[in-house]
Amino acid sequence: MGAAPQLSPDQRVAEFRQVFAKAENEVGRVIVGHQDVVRKLLTALFCGGHILIEGVPGLGKTLMVKAAAEALGLTFKRIQFTPDLMPADIIGTQVLTEQDGRREFQFKAGPIFAHMVLGDEINRATPKTQSAVLEAMEEHQVTVFGVTHKLEPPYCVLATQNPIELEGTYPLPEAQMDRFLFKVVMGSPKPEELREILGRTTGATHATIQSIFEPGRAPTEIERLKELVREVMVAEPLERYIIGIIGSCTPGGPGASPEVTQYLRFGPSPRGAQALILCAKVNALLAGRVSVSYEDIDDAIIPCLRHRLLRNFQAEAENVTSESILEQVAKRLKRPRA
Repeated sequence: MGAAPQLSPDQRVAEFRQVFAKAENEVGRVIVGHQDVVRKLLTALFCGGHILIEGVPGLGKTLMVKAAAEALGLTFKRIQFTPDLMPADIIGTQVLTEQDGRREFQFKAGPIFAHMVLGDEINRATPKTQSAVLEAMEEHQVTVFGVTHKLEPPYCVLATQNPIELEGTYPLPEAQMDRFLFKVVMGSPKPEELREILGRTTGATHATIQSIFEPGRAPTEIERLKELVREVMVAEPLERYIIGIIGSCTPGGPGASPEVTQYLRFGPSPRGAQALILCAKVNALLAGRVSVSYEDIDDAIIPCLRHRLLRNFQAEAENVTSESILEQVAKRLKRPRA
């Protein structure tokens, strides 16, 4: 692929769409259905964010993340979160080694050091272990015994949660939930999709995934495409629209509906607005545009904000979901005129 300065804006947008489509097609070789989840996973990567995937066991969450890493030519590590997992098991530790008669401590990196890190069933680990991931997610670095170790870009944490068997689990604190760009929910496959899954997984043939980038070029190319995402324009009326969404989801905020005041304790943080803008920019590029539209923002409202709304006891007692509140907010919003 050519360097960015040698390409026109239209060519750069076309290149982004081509790379994104190739990655989706490669993941689709092993994953049946869940196209929207795959798209959100890749969107989070190109936004420089992280994603939380919720679904019952056996839906292919782990396989999807591994397939995406293979398709993009990125390093991949998997961490199985359990109650006895310690922070040092994730970020690494100092190991005493002996060389040429001399003993010294050397840092042994943990599985957090990879381009794409899968935290499987993250809610099964203790809060102490969960917090060990916070610095890596936010700062793209870890600190061990006062020494800081950088994580190579691109860096993306993809955590999974099992919504069933909640006994013995530790719900993620709001501070850590807020660090995820998206929360997506994987549903059960449709009958025709299940038939395709059975055909692929119980037959004699196995699909193989090819990297869409030349060996060793993936990090550089992805970082360049991430810069293109940041360059997409957002007009002032759309910025006001996003600010209106955040205000409407905040109890006591400007434009807050009675449902929001009744059922929510806290609304989304400024990270929610940042997530909306970044996701909308990727949506615009995928549509072949260099400026964001209202539809690009509307598509991002639920995955970007569903995990940032803190419901109160009344909402939980009446089974009022964050998704239903966001849907009501979206219906009430009036798009400002340019």
